[in-house]
Amino acid sequence: MTELLETETGSTERPRDGRVTRVIRAFGWTTIGIGVFLLGFVAHQLFVTTYFAQQANQGLTEEATSRFADVEITEVPYLDPTAGPVDTTVPTDPMVDPEVRFPTLFVEAPPEVGEPFAIITIPTIERLAGGWAVVEGVSRPVLRAGAGHMPSTPLPGQPGNSVISGHRTTYGAPFHELDLLNPGDLIEVETALGVHTYQVTGSEIVSPRDLWVTEDLGGATLTLTTCHPKFSSRQRLVVFAELIDGPNASTILGT
Repeated sequence: MTELLETETGSTERPRDGRVTRVIRAFGWTTIGIGVFLLGFVAHQLFVTTYFAQQANQGLTEEATSRFADVEITEVPYLDPTAGPVDTTVPTDPMVDPEVRFPTLFVEAPPEVGEPFAIITIPTIERLAGGWAVVEGVSRPVLRAGAGHMPSTPLPGQPGNSVISGHRTTYGAPFHELDLLNPGDLIEVETALGVHTYQVTGSEIVSPRDLWVTEDLGGATLTLTTCHPKFSSRQRLVVFAELIDGPNASTILGT
């Protein structure tokens, strides 16, 4: 009887053990599957998108260079906003001295959204030392193609605050090492007008809601923005620079 009871007990317990084992095994394989999926997703975001973005950058750079030769450039009068009120008194002698030259600016036709129109080069950052295309617009599809210029701000080389944004960890990550910039470092932005050289004046970590960084800061400035910290969009890293050389520099700076 004892042997029968033991046999019956064993025959009833083994199926229970089998079900538990199958559940544990299924859970384990599911966990492994999720882990593999997440690793694949991260690898795709960090490496695959970066690879294709870097390959596409060459084509975008060539498009921007082609645009340089075709875009319309005009020369317009420039009124220095710091010069004070304009004298509106009617002169007694209406003759204009032919030797007097009024300051002018070179202006290029604005690009269409999604169009590559500039090349940004930062010699002190390896990824940008060879140049990276700047595309008009800052929407997600545009930023997947390259660095993006905020359409509501002036083009590089013009008076006001020109704002350029770029990814830091995906889609080529053109601004991956933006935190390495120091005051005094140079940034070059080439457009149809020529090369505009800016000098870094500082940087700041701000909230995505701090839109003051896109406002006119006086003179001719360049603001670069990217996510901070790396692998997060919780904050923004902002680098400020001011124009020191270029086709319009002498007019804007009054030199």
